[in-house]
Amino acid sequence: MTVSEAENEKQLFLDYLRIERQYSDDTQKAYQGDISEFLTFLSRTQSTKEIVLADITSFDVRVFLSELYEKGDESRTIARKVSSLRSFYRFLVNNELVNDNPFVGIILKKPGQHLPRYFYQKELNSMFDVVAKDKSALGLRNQLLLEMLYGTGARVSEIANMTLQNVDSKARVATITGKGNKTRIVPFGRYAADALATYLEAGRPVLASKQDEPSNKLFLNQRGAPVTTAGIEYILKQIGKKAGLTQEVTAHMFRHTFATDLLNNQADLRTVQQLLGHSSLSTTQIYTHVTTENLQKSYRNFFPRASD
Repeated sequence: MTVSEAENEKQLFLDYLRIERQYSDDTQKAYQGDISEFLTFLSRTQSTKEIVLADITSFDVRVFLSELYEKGDESRTIARKVSSLRSFYRFLVNNELVNDNPFVGIILKKPGQHLPRYFYQKELNSMFDVVAKDKSALGLRNQLLLEMLYGTGARVSEIANMTLQNVDSKARVATITGKGNKTRIVPFGRYAADALATYLEAGRPVLASKQDEPSNKLFLNQRGAPVTTAGIEYILKQIGKKAGLTQEVTAHMFRHTFATDLLNNQADLRTVQQLLGHSSLSTTQIYTHVTTENLQKSYRNFFPRASD
């Protein structure tokens, strides 16, 4: 189903509300706005160019809800949007346009409970593409910054405090000091290792030369001084704007993405806990809400008595 076909299905539903249900104009506009917002979300986050409404799962719905909470929508507003979209999909199911309603069984979070916002792969790709085009010393630093944030799941304070001695390019591991001065060893991949080698060879020496007594911190600013946590957040916001992301980018979103991607690729919760430096497993469990659908798929695929 292409974007235009999805819009056609939306119009069929709106005609149904107007003609058969005889809803008021205001109610119709509310439904139209809620459905349009969901379709816009899908067009931005789906990896394919076409929106296939029949392929949307409860996983996609939960990510959509996460964005609504992140941008500050009130619980009452979110409940209304879910109700609108559940009715929309019920109409599609009844008319045999889709097989399942992904909004059935969705439970809204209690007030005050925050769901982590994370990046879709194409959002990550957009940011990495932006920094890859900048071959200056700061550009090389920014490329490594993204690689280390995403590749290690480190907190912004841990990244800012990282020293030259904390990274081993040959072993591809970083020694990270977290809360309570607890140290953990976190591996990183080839892309981060390549970015590290390039930055140390062609980027950091340029920045370090601007200080009479160079710092041993890994990440330096344009004056050669250590980058602060606030400085990192500013850099990320600028990268996000250049990449065309609609959500404000924060360092913690990389940490959320790191954890989510690990769990979605079958990493166990204890391993993720250790890599994140969480003292309690209950803290790590907040990420399981975005992996339930993948776990269900794995169960159906690999457990012989899960399906016919």
